[in-house]
Formats: sequence, structure tokens, C-alpha cells
Amino acid sequence: MLKQVGKTVIKPTHQASCHCGAVVLALSLPNGIEKPRRCDCSICRRKGAIVGSVPLDGIQIITGADALKLYQFNSHTAKHYFCRHCGIYTHHQRRSNPTEYGYNIGCLEGVNPFDIDDVVLNDGVNHPADR
Repeated sequence: MLKQVGKTVIKPTHQASCHCGAVVLALSLPNGIEKPRRCDCSICRRKGAIVGSVPLDGIQIITGADALKLYQFNSHTAKHYFCRHCGIYTHHQRRSNPTEYGYNIGCLEGVNPFDIDDVVLNDGVNHPADR
């Protein structure tokens, strides 16, 4: 089954990569990109990525596991992964739902995140876990 998001057709399994190609991921997207969003927390404001989510088993590292660097801050619940060569954020284990990975939609091959309409902005500054 193919799904159209904006001008992009999403396949159920999709490849994503960092800028230099050292990290390559396979993502299971049976329903395409669901609930694309931005967040205004301190790290998301700086990285500026539009993010989608998949269950933890929805991402497989094809190549470059050794090129991924982990970054954690504040509660150390979320695990943010970046390519150690080019610095691109590829994915993170979510703080608000640790059973999911958020992934950088801009890393999906053949997808232009600027073609996606109605990107929601999450209030990460006032995160529910901080209350």
C-alpha cells in the first residue's frame, strides 16, 4: 500500500540516511508518515527537524551503527542519535513515549519535508514529564 503525503508517495518500508551516507536506516511506515510535527524544546528548536514516529521495532540500522553518537540531557530519558561524521540528527528514542523512535523526516530518501502540509507544533518547553 502506498500513501501520499503532500507531493510525496511513501512506501511501507523506506530508507533514511544522514547527509554523508555513513548511517542508513530502514523504517517501517505501513501508513506513511503519520502526525508530522515540530517541537519547541531546547534541542528541537536548534535542530529544526520535522519528526515522525515509529515503534521501536520500526527502525533498523542497515549501516553505520558505529557512526551514531548518542546525546542525552536534562532527564536523560530521550536518546538522540546523530552521525558522528556529518552531524545530522537521524532519530531519537522519545521522552514522551519511550516505546517509540522519532525520526528526522528530512532523512527519508525521496522526501522533501517542505512538501508536507499541516505540521503540528508540540509544546516541548512545557513538557508533560516536567509537571
